[in-house]
Amino acid sequence: MATIHFIDGEKGGVGKSLFARVMVQYCIDRQLPHVLVEADRSNPDVGEVYPERCERAIFSEAERKAYDADRIFDLAIKTPVIVNLPAQVFPAVTDWIERNGVLEMGAQHGVSICKWFICTGGYDSVQLFVQSLKRFDGKVQHVFVRNWGLCDDWSHLDSREELQQLLAKQKVPVLDFPKFSYRERDHLDAKRIPFSEGRESSELGVLGKQRLHTFLKGAYQAIDQANIWKLSPSEVSPSKATAIDANGTSAEAGEGDTKAVEPATSSSKSRNSKRSS
Repeated sequence: MATIHFIDGEKGGVGKSLFARVMVQYCIDRQLPHVLVEADRSNPDVGEVYPERCERAIFSEAERKAYDADRIFDLAIKTPVIVNLPAQVFPAVTDWIERNGVLEMGAQHGVSICKWFICTGGYDSVQLFVQSLKRFDGKVQHVFVRNWGLCDDWSHLDSREELQQLLAKQKVPVLDFPKFSYRERDHLDAKRIPFSEGRESSELGVLGKQRLHTFLKGAYQAIDQANIWKLSPSEVSPSKATAIDANGTSAEAGEGDTKAVEPATSSSKSRNSKRSS
């Protein structure tokens, strides 16, 4: 069964584009079949970074443009699709799903939907996520992506009773998306280059490339834990990691090399304890 992966968040500036770029690079590094669909007309930065893997589509409530997104479903019949959504598109996407019977047609054609919802931890961001959960009522797989680049303490959500009940009822995976250092992100944004080129960029220096490597490793581990892509054990093996040597050159890392760039233990424990509370 192929999946339509909606990179969602509804609000602008929550980190959707960064997460979408990470997921595309994740598929490239894992050698997973995929197609990117850039649906953000105002800021199509993901499509600009990965143009050779990109299709275009828009979601619109206008009748004349309401059929443009149909190509997403057609693509998903053959291969998983990653859709970079723009902000404030929930009504149009929901209308497309419901008006076309996408869930019913998906059951017939082996196509499922997963919404990776990027959240800032703010009240409005959380409420939009709750709105999506309640609207689809377990019929669409959701993943709650906590963006640690925009919020470094998520304990306040423990007291959000409605949220916690919905997470438990619908068995929603909670994913901790690590913070990406500003210097390396600005470098990639300015040059519109993918992570694979950033890992080889001499302008970042040895430590800059190592920070990039560490960020991707943490992000990949989080995506793995959601278990949406259904990887085999060999595909998540630490031996696939890439280390940065003293000369700033990337190289395949063995298990011992990988250990040196594990995220800080205290941070990992803190996030896991918050998630389980």
